[in-house]
Amino acid sequence: MKLLEPAASPRETVARRHLGGWSLRRRLAAAVAVVWLATGVYIVGADQQAVVTRFGKVIEPRVMPGIHISLPWPLDRVSKLKVRQLQRLIIGGDVGDAALGRSDPLASQFLTGDQNLIHMRVAVQYSVGVPADYLFRAQETARLVAGAVEAELAHRVAARDVDAVLTTDKAAIQEEVRAAAQKLLDAYGIGVILAGVNIENVAPPALAADAFREVAGARADAARIVNEAEGYAGDVIPRARGQAHEMLEAAQAYKLRRINQATGEAARFSEVAREYARAGAIHGHRLYVEAMEQILPKIRKLIVDKRGELDLTIIRKGDAAAPRER
Repeated sequence: MKLLEPAASPRETVARRHLGGWSLRRRLAAAVAVVWLATGVYIVGADQQAVVTRFGKVIEPRVMPGIHISLPWPLDRVSKLKVRQLQRLIIGGDVGDAALGRSDPLASQFLTGDQNLIHMRVAVQYSVGVPADYLFRAQETARLVAGAVEAELAHRVAARDVDAVLTTDKAAIQEEVRAAAQKLLDAYGIGVILAGVNIENVAPPALAADAFREVAGARADAARIVNEAEGYAGDVIPRARGQAHEMLEAAQAYKLRRINQATGEAARFSEVAREYARAGAIHGHRLYVEAMEQILPKIRKLIVDKRGELDLTIIRKGDAAAPRER
């Protein structure tokens, strides 16, 4: 048997409705509070850095990648920057003109040290170095970077003649401008790092282009001729030095050979002289006989007796063929 509950009075019904309304409001308030507190949790990406400000004042100038907690919004505000991303700007025109192959003659003109005008288009790449300075120290960072690079570029071009700018000094100008402009931007304190300054195009005015091309061709021919001459000299000079060294070595060897030969002959003559001094008559007769043995077979011989008469019977037929006496 189910017991019937007594009917609630109108006052109790109103009270219950009042309590139910307050419970729903509390739940909504708690949910809103949780969501509000959750705004204080933020994530910084791997290629990012963040800056945290509180009522406009920087309290965290550099927050590294990861999960971090701050006061809920709008007490703390988090600004995230991609510090590894390179930003690009063009000096001597804009990006659209560079893509279409056009240039602004006035914006791209620079004056060289020998009072010549040239047209240059330079690409500048930079990135965020100090996030807080990048956000709050300058309003138009790109224009400030372009102004610093353009000023240093004009200074470096004005210190060189037009031929050096067009040919040999481009790499040096790029590095000098990058270093000097970086130093200037550091003095400004805008938190920018220059990654590179690249001269994409440098050319003389259209009216003087043919003359500049002829000069460049002449310089190239001169450089080629100099290189050929240096190559020839590099081939001939070592060869001549080798021949001179060879001749010197041959002369030294000949000198030593002649000295040794003369020394040997002198020693042999000294020995013969000593032996001759011991027995002069015997050695004299021997030397005479040896000399006659070498001389007589080569001459025609006539033998005459002591009375001066010629004995023709001893003349042989072979003597007739012998050479005449000279």
